Parts: sequence; structure tokens; C-alpha cells
Amino acid sequence: MNIQGVKNPNATIESLGINNTGTQYWNLSPEELTQHTLDLKQGVLNDTGALVVNTGEFTGRSPKDKFIVKDANTENSVNWNNFNIPFEPAKFDALYDKVTNYLEGKNVYVRDAYACADPTYRMNIRVVTEFPWSNMFAYNMFLRPTTEEVNTFSPEWTVICAPGFMADAAADGTRQHNFAILNFTKKCAIIGGTGYTGEIKKGIFSVLNYVLPHEKNVLSMHCSANIGKDGDTALFFGLSGTGKTTLSADPARGLIGDDEHGWTDHGTFNFEGGCYAKCIDLTEEKEPDIYKAIRPGAILENITFIDGTNKVDYTSAKITENTRVSYPLHYISNAVEPSVGGIPKNVFFLTYDAYGVLPPISRLTTGQAMYHFLSGFTAKVAGTEAGVTEPTLTFSTCFGAPFLPLHPTKYAALLGKKLAESKAKVWMINTGMTGGVYGVGSRMKLSNTRAMITAALNGELDNVEFVAHPIFGMEIPTACPNVPADILNPRNTWSDKEAYDAKANQLALEFNKNFEKFTTMANEETIAAAPKSMVS
Repeated sequence: MNIQGVKNPNATIESLGINNTGTQYWNLSPEELTQHTLDLKQGVLNDTGALVVNTGEFTGRSPKDKFIVKDANTENSVNWNNFNIPFEPAKFDALYDKVTNYLEGKNVYVRDAYACADPTYRMNIRVVTEFPWSNMFAYNMFLRPTTEEVNTFSPEWTVICAPGFMADAAADGTRQHNFAILNFTKKCAIIGGTGYTGEIKKGIFSVLNYVLPHEKNVLSMHCSANIGKDGDTALFFGLSGTGKTTLSADPARGLIGDDEHGWTDHGTFNFEGGCYAKCIDLTEEKEPDIYKAIRPGAILENITFIDGTNKVDYTSAKITENTRVSYPLHYISNAVEPSVGGIPKNVFFLTYDAYGVLPPISRLTTGQAMYHFLSGFTAKVAGTEAGVTEPTLTFSTCFGAPFLPLHPTKYAALLGKKLAESKAKVWMINTGMTGGVYGVGSRMKLSNTRAMITAALNGELDNVEFVAHPIFGMEIPTACPNVPADILNPRNTWSDKEAYDAKANQLALEFNKNFEKFTTMANEETIAAAPKSMVS
């Protein structure tokens, strides 16, 4: 057996049932993994030195093919639904054996990493991959142990990623040939049939969304976070495409992280060691931090080049709208290390409202915050998931339903407790349409959204007059520094005011219909925060 790289002398992947492999490459550097990818002709370099790969058939997550093993540990704790699909333990064991047998005779790449920047909650992870660039993604996205830590590294969880292995759905119990399966008893995730790297990070995110609230009383969150010069921490909740990465990458504030965090009794911490940013329509002017991070060590996924060059055409959606770049967190010049912050002072709920109904910024009461957290309204941006080709209205509980193994009320109750204790201000930000519905109106300008968030963070809206939205009830500021006043009230941006009223009423009805499943569990304050539609 040929082993290369740095590892714990006592560590083996044979203990995982992965036997008779070719060369085992342990903890290779990004430079080495890049060269392996180039040598295997699985990628090329762009003009700034970033590695460019194509993830193949799948260019986004496949939620219908994500499973959790249903056994004595999970049967009564997991919230079984269309996102948390049960998988038989015996079927898992059989499929696991098939995956490990598939890796026999192949070179494999092994990565020791960990999640959770707060050492109290650190989770060691060993990632075994078929492809070098999948391993490099794990290097970018998880936290990186020191050489000394690697020498004694012992994993708590294991991820095995074999994109080239295709399941037999009828025999293996999957829906089709691709799958991502979590086993909380064996603390193992297996991924096959898909090269989309996001399945690796979202698998571990789902694990933490189970372990931290269920076992540690920590609120796990699908949010980005940053911190001001005075130590004030802000959270940005939202699904992919709503602006979490973009809006948290503020040059005036330190970046804690762009996607996944925990809120403890003493502060906030990042789960990850990197960023996974959408780069469709990326420009240096709009998102300088992300643009400058695309350099050696970064991985660009599913982009296309300008003809005859190796310069990226960021406007192209030829392969997918969900073009992505991963890079280590320290590629952002103002990233804080360790990636931890204090108790949040401001919380932002980001939504892409394809209706053009919701205000670009509004202030929420505690009841409204709980209502909108449980609702998780946004639009799925094209390409983020398989089969989604244009923005589609959705309600994703807690702004992250596909990644929440527990019942939503568990996360909502923890958030309510944190808000009550911290007295944090909660704001809703619409990064979607203004002046009309999708296809008629225009998307809110990023410069205006940044100005509104800056004003909220700096306390510049504290003494501004607010007016309540007649249907949704949230408070809209009548003025905001560096923002045109006429865009603050969404009704004013529509030429046809009656059309706006009708669309707002329609959206309110959709909110109320969606929330029916929570009415028996939500408190009176939360229920009272529901929008008041004009018809029943």
C-alpha cells in the first residue's frame, strides 16, 4: 500500500472497510490537489489561477435524494418529512459496503478537518473522496487542524464521497442513482452518484443541526455573521441566493462566516472554515471581496469562459445559474480568526420576494420575528436545486428547512429564547423585486440594500419615523441615509397601486395558509403577527 501526505500514524481507512486501494493521499495541500486535478484532466485553471471544475450531472443539491437512517436513535427525534427521508439501517449497511468496495483499486484522498470554531463544540471529521477536487473543497470549507493536531487526529464523523458510484435504486433503496445519506448512530455520511460538492458541506451542516440543539442546547443557524469594530455581532438569515454571503462580506466589518453558525449563551461561532459563494453576475465592483478571493486555492464550479480565453464569463448560465466558488475564509481580508463573535445585537432576515410586495427594510417585533422565522419566506433562485430554472415562491422553515433534522419548533423556541435574552433588533430585508412582480419590476439595487443595513447597524434608524405596513404589519422607515425615500415603501414603487394591493393580499393569504401547520404550537404573540389579508 502506498501512502503519501501527513497523517496520524495510527489512522487507517481500512478501519472504515476501504481496502486494497491504490495510493492513499492524506491531507495534501491545495497546491498538490490542484495539480492532481489537472493531471487527471478533471479541471483547468482560469486566468487568476483558480481551479475550474465541472461537477457533472448535478450542479445543485438534490433534496429528494437526501436520506437519514431511521433507527432507535433517530426514530422519535428526527422530524420525518420530504427533506428528512427515512432509510433502513440494513439498506445503509449494504450500500456502504458497495461504496467502499467501489473504491478498491482506486487512488483515494483523505482529509482530516473539523467543524465549529468554538472549541467547546468542535467536531472532528474525516473526509474520504474519490476525486482530488472534492478533497480540496473539504479543505476550503471545513476548519483546518494544525500539523501537530493531525498527528493525533481522531475523527468523530466520517464522510465518504464517491461521485462515480451509481446506486441501483431498486436494489439499494434510493430514489435514483445519486444519494446522500446520514447515519447518526454510526456517525457516517455516504455520498454517491453526484459530484456537486455542496452535498459534503450540507451533510455536515445537517449533522450539526441535529447534534447542537438536540444535545448541546445551542441554536444552529443557516445564516452569515459579521462583527463591527466595537464588537457588535450581526446575523443574516436566508436561503441560497438571498444575499447572505454578499451582504456579510462588508469591508467595514469583520467576517465571522457566510453560511452556518451556532448561537450559544456566550456568543456566536462559525461552523466552517471557508465560503461557498454564488458567482453568477459577479463583478469586482459589486462584490470586491469575493472577486479577489478567486485565486490559487479557490475552486470555481460550473462556470464557462469567454470564448478563446480562460477568463470567466460570470454572466453566463450556460451550465447552471448556480455557479459557485469555494475558498478558505482567510481569503477574505477582513475575516476574523478565530471565527467567533459575541451575542448578536442585530438580526436580519433576508428574503428574495419575487412578488415585489415586501419592503426593502422593515423592523419586526418579537412576535413578527418568530412568525417570519417559522415561515421562512423567499424564492428559490434558479439553479440552487436540481430542477429549479426560475425563481419560485417557497416557505422554508427557519430559512433552512432542507437541513433541519429536528422539528422546526425546536429551533424557533431556541431563537425566541435568544432574542428575549439578548434584546437584539430584528429586521427583514427584501433583496428581491421592487416596482412589480418578477419579470416586470427590477431587483433591488445592492448599493441600496447595503446602505439600509449599514444604517440599521449604526443605529441611524433608531430615531426615524416608522409606519406599519397595512397588511403585513412590519414597521417601514420613512427615511434612511443614502437611500431614496421613494423606494422604502414598496407600494410607492408600483405604478398600479391597486395591482400592488391585490398582490400583497395574495401573498398574505399564502403566508396564512402556510402557517396553519404551526397554529397549534405557536404562542399568541406569534399567531397575532400574521398578515391581515383583506379577504378570508
